[in-house]
Amino acid sequence: RGLGSSAHRPREDSWLKSLFVRKVDPRKDAHSNLLAKRETSSLYKLQFHNVKPECLEAYNKLCQEVLPKIHEEKHYPCALVGTWNTWYGEQDQAVHLWRYEGGYPALNEVMSKLRQNKEFTEFRKERGNMLLSRKNQLLLEFSFWNEPIPRDGPNIYELRSYQLRPGTMIEWGNYWARAIRFRQDSNEAVGGFFSQIGQLYMVHHLWAYKDLQTREDIRNAAWNKPGWDELVYYTVPLIQEMESRIMIPLKISPLQ
Repeated sequence: RGLGSSAHRPREDSWLKSLFVRKVDPRKDAHSNLLAKRETSSLYKLQFHNVKPECLEAYNKLCQEVLPKIHEEKHYPCALVGTWNTWYGEQDQAVHLWRYEGGYPALNEVMSKLRQNKEFTEFRKERGNMLLSRKNQLLLEFSFWNEPIPRDGPNIYELRSYQLRPGTMIEWGNYWARAIRFRQDSNEAVGGFFSQIGQLYMVHHLWAYKDLQTREDIRNAAWNKPGWDELVYYTVPLIQEMESRIMIPLKISPLQ
């Protein structure tokens, strides 16, 4: 009994220290400057649209007609990263991820031009009649994650969303900068983001899998790699709430 107790004490002590001792960069700087990619100035917008069930097919058709025109228009400094319907999770939901190359000035430029675009104005009006609710977030990408680039399919996508305890974003970044190396073998890591505007202290991890069984196999295999269990052990106390969506890409999605 004594041996069992002493064997567990170092790990328990480390866990307690992880709650109260933050491994933060000593410099006084914004979290966005410490965690985001320095070589790019991309800003991401993540949109969640809850569609009336009877309108989902018409909504998808409308998006597939209009969204590529924005994505392909060279005068708009933005790109459609991916667009999906939620398969498991919140039902009758559409998820869109956009990249604005140039940060907030690019976002402002696109929004200003779209307000003058009559086709897009009509699209928004027609789309609005199909929605129950909608929300969005502006995000930056973690420096240690893959750049989300187009990929061939077919794939299913998992969007794992974490609501962190306020003040723990640096710790999360420190741990996941090491954890991500355990999840690269099958090229499943698509992108990792943290919120700037909208619901704050939100983290989104985007993964691609061939199917649900492949997802299960890859996730189980991570537990056989030395060090993965400890990183999970230390990050769990940072989380207030988490959600998993399994999503199917639309035909126009660059992420297939």
